[in-house]
Amino acid sequence: MPDDSSPQQRTDSRGHRGRLELTWTNKDDRLVSREDGSYEWVPPSDYRVAEVHLLHDAAAVGEDSDANLLIRGDALHALASLAELPKYESRYLGRVKLAYLDPPFNTQQVFAQYDDALEHSVWLTMMRDRLLQVKRLLADDGSVWVHCDDSEQARLKVVMDEVFGSDCFVATFIWQKVDSPSENTSAVFTDHDYIVCYSAQPEGQTFKPRSDPSVLDAFKKDEDGKLYRDRLLRKNGKDSLRSDRPGMWFPIKGPDGKNVWPVDDDGIERRWGRSKARVNDALDEIIWKRRKRKGGKEHWVPYVREYARDEPFKPWPTIWSDVLTSRQSKAHLKELLPGTPVFATPKPETLMKRILEIGSSPGDIVLDCFLGSGTTAAVAHKLDRRWVGIEWSKETVAKFVIPRLEKVVAGDDTGGISETADWTGGGGFRVLDVGASMFESDEGEVVLAEWATNGKLAEATAAQLHFTVEDDAPFCGRKGKHRLAVVDGLISASVVELLVSRLDESEELTLCGTSVDPNATDRLKELRPGSRIKKIPASLLADYQQSSRWKPPRLRATSASSSDKQPSRPKAESVA
Repeated sequence: MPDDSSPQQRTDSRGHRGRLELTWTNKDDRLVSREDGSYEWVPPSDYRVAEVHLLHDAAAVGEDSDANLLIRGDALHALASLAELPKYESRYLGRVKLAYLDPPFNTQQVFAQYDDALEHSVWLTMMRDRLLQVKRLLADDGSVWVHCDDSEQARLKVVMDEVFGSDCFVATFIWQKVDSPSENTSAVFTDHDYIVCYSAQPEGQTFKPRSDPSVLDAFKKDEDGKLYRDRLLRKNGKDSLRSDRPGMWFPIKGPDGKNVWPVDDDGIERRWGRSKARVNDALDEIIWKRRKRKGGKEHWVPYVREYARDEPFKPWPTIWSDVLTSRQSKAHLKELLPGTPVFATPKPETLMKRILEIGSSPGDIVLDCFLGSGTTAAVAHKLDRRWVGIEWSKETVAKFVIPRLEKVVAGDDTGGISETADWTGGGGFRVLDVGASMFESDEGEVVLAEWATNGKLAEATAAQLHFTVEDDAPFCGRKGKHRLAVVDGLISASVVELLVSRLDESEELTLCGTSVDPNATDRLKELRPGSRIKKIPASLLADYQQSSRWKPPRLRATSASSSDKQPSRPKAESVA
């Protein structure tokens, strides 16, 4: 039987049940990635995906290095750390204006920098989990752009409908990635990619149309010097026929007192461009002109005056054939990093410039959690955006990203959009590493990792409990009126008495230790009600089980019955 949270049990006000969704193998589970590129299915509460990892400072480049972050490590952990660690939460949670994801397309190929051959359910779970984390970081007026091709585009669209809601879909942009096909044995040559765009909230994005002074070519100046043009009140073009909107077929009194209908010069019955109520409200504003129909007979035609905007613009098209191609982006990287093997799938800076100019403004935060060769970070830097780039491959970071961004900061990158952006260098960035897990498995038992002892336990524990780290011995963290103390050893009644004596009267204590004397718990309740003791790691692992923040929303069609459940989770392996 389905559980209460399954769509079969959800009924709307009209009595309808269920919803459109995509299902796949082990959809309710999460994936643990391994160093060799393979994955393992685990429950959402497994510490290997639920733990909040620390972010360790590794290097700083340029001035104002805190403005931008380059994070080395798995995107799932890095995104969770940005949202959960108080040090970064205040800067990034709900503040990212634009997220661009260029994941492996699952083309069933193997590239020099990454393996792009995952089973569909692995790819979909990997994307779903990262999109859920990205959604938490997006600002209310933010947007997410996901680059893909035909390998997964159809399935990706449905998953993004589930994560963001179909009413947050903005558009699918098509980028012509190849300017001329090479010799090909196939009769059909695919020369485009897709970029699927969603807003964080329905119609919540604040996109900027493209500035286009040529729009003013159709305008004239009036006696006050204002630019204007007269537009037909009659509708022409798409959906303009009388039958398309019968309610907008009605007569208007002309200058001679006769009825004027929305009939064009060819005698075709069309419709007005405004409703009857709006036309009646603007009768005094109508400009009448004489026109000739076929056959030479003159008739009155109504126009309305439109004044030019202060900043003329046109909407962006969804087919982009006017930005550079992948061939040209490879040439830029080859010139920028001579002697380095060419990155397999770099994106041109002009492509990223267009996306960032549509969806962000100077000073906004831009996120890329599949950073690759670093194009997003480079373009964001040159366009005066703040950026966060995440890349799991340390080799890719070392060979491509850091050398490239160092040249951007130094002003030594004169290619890409440098000239149009008037870029001459400046700014900086900080390199962070995703820390190792504070847990490890010892013959099936989860224990503390060796590094998380000997004085380093406090910071890792504070991260799991969402405390802000502070150096105020004997306390190591704060969350409102709660103070945190971590003991790498036994918590006894005397330890409790000592710590409580150091608290202010209004403060409460969260006390964590690797072992706990039962008398200590009773003593803490007696001395400071509202305080608590947690045993490490058992209490933290239990918290993962209870906390809804680690669980993706119910997206599956039904809950498996007990007879349908598999006795064990299969391991997902990437195709070598």
